[in-house]
Amino acid sequence: MAAVTCIRNIDWLIAWDATAGAHRYLRDGDLAFEGDSIIHVGGRYGGEAAEEIDGRALMVMPGLVNVHSHPTNQALYKGVREELGNPHLYGTGLYDFVTLFVPDAAAKLAAAEYTYAEMLTSGITTFADLSIPFEGWLELLGRSGLRACAAPMFRSANWKVIGGRELEYLWDEAAGHRRFEAAVGIVEAAEAHPSGRLFGMVSPAQIDTVDANLMRESHALAMKTGRPWQVHASQSVVEFYEMTDRHGKTPIQWAHDLGVLGPGSSLGHAIFIDEHSWVHWPTHDDLTILAETGTAVAHCPTVFSRYGHQLQDFGRYLRAGVTMGLGTDTFPHNMIEEMRTAMILARAAAQNMQTVTTAEMFHAATVGGADILRRDDIGRLAPGAKADLVLVDLDEPLMQPVRDPLRNLIYTAADRAIRDVYVGGEKMVEEGRSLRLDIADAGRRLQVAQTRMAASVPERDDRGRSLDEVAPMSLPLG
Repeated sequence: MAAVTCIRNIDWLIAWDATAGAHRYLRDGDLAFEGDSIIHVGGRYGGEAAEEIDGRALMVMPGLVNVHSHPTNQALYKGVREELGNPHLYGTGLYDFVTLFVPDAAAKLAAAEYTYAEMLTSGITTFADLSIPFEGWLELLGRSGLRACAAPMFRSANWKVIGGRELEYLWDEAAGHRRFEAAVGIVEAAEAHPSGRLFGMVSPAQIDTVDANLMRESHALAMKTGRPWQVHASQSVVEFYEMTDRHGKTPIQWAHDLGVLGPGSSLGHAIFIDEHSWVHWPTHDDLTILAETGTAVAHCPTVFSRYGHQLQDFGRYLRAGVTMGLGTDTFPHNMIEEMRTAMILARAAAQNMQTVTTAEMFHAATVGGADILRRDDIGRLAPGAKADLVLVDLDEPLMQPVRDPLRNLIYTAADRAIRDVYVGGEKMVEEGRSLRLDIADAGRRLQVAQTRMAASVPERDDRGRSLDEVAPMSLPLG
């Protein structure tokens, strides 16, 4: 039998109340885990423990569940993409930049290692990695210590921006199907990984770049095998109008007609639904479709807020009955800051500070994400759940005074208060430092990779512009 570890006399413990289906605070309790599973939460643990940890001046909470991220490229965009948007494409910088600033394998490895360390040290213990597959990816995922959902993306068409004004689609359906078959092989390899921490998701890349047959086929495979299925959808005004031009219906309505919505399916973003104030569409059916089919939403507010875009609003989706999870999508890959941003933007969009509560947002960042990933053993502290734990230092000055420590963490201290992180009972972060990943070395490699990528921008841009012309510096140099 595995040795038991007990955290005793925990000052504040966020425990899962299965009867209420909600988290709650416990005071001055114990938590014990054996191997990779929790065996006791709350009250005194009377059994023997091979290791005891003093829980005084700590808050112990479940690890955060990040349901949508792109670790292999986003860190490379620092200092470049924060203010990059195309006014001719409704302000989004999505389409131009992904075709201009393209990482090679070494850049992807540096970005991924940097980001995995950043996730762990901000309290993320499980995440979905939506990446284009590359050599060394699964090996790095396994080494990271994270509980990782490998989601190799595939698509039938690539984007191309012409003259900075027009988005074109370069279709190759046969290639899309080959990419899908390769993705399935990668998912199967992840599920067989000896770490036992990797699992898989079926992830067609974007609803506007995947043909109808591949949408159906990929969804059918996910449902047959019990895997989650996620596609980017309703993420931009450009995509909304592209899909309505093609099909005479919204992206969500088209997906519904294909039969790919329902339990186990989630949409990345789902911002520009038919009742969003920007699209002026005659129907108001999309939110009802999501709720009635049981389709979830992976909400990533930070990246869109930089374009001036926002969901309208998080609380309204919840009240409609939509399962909501949170993802980081962009840098920083920090779920605590993502929770804060999501709440502030929701309240601004609703013009109502009560549209979403701290408890509801924390639920989305834990149990909501677990539901999207089709897991009932993560995102909660309860006997039988995985021992994915975050230890928050209440002596951190930014956590004081301590009346409601979860609010202090989300609204003020963020990752600065994260002390230790366990995944499956193994310590992966100690005193705020990843034990398996070297973020400093990865950062140095990122610098070299970004410089290399910047040099290739003129070759990729149809107007021959340099990176400084595409994304000018925030201040003049000289």
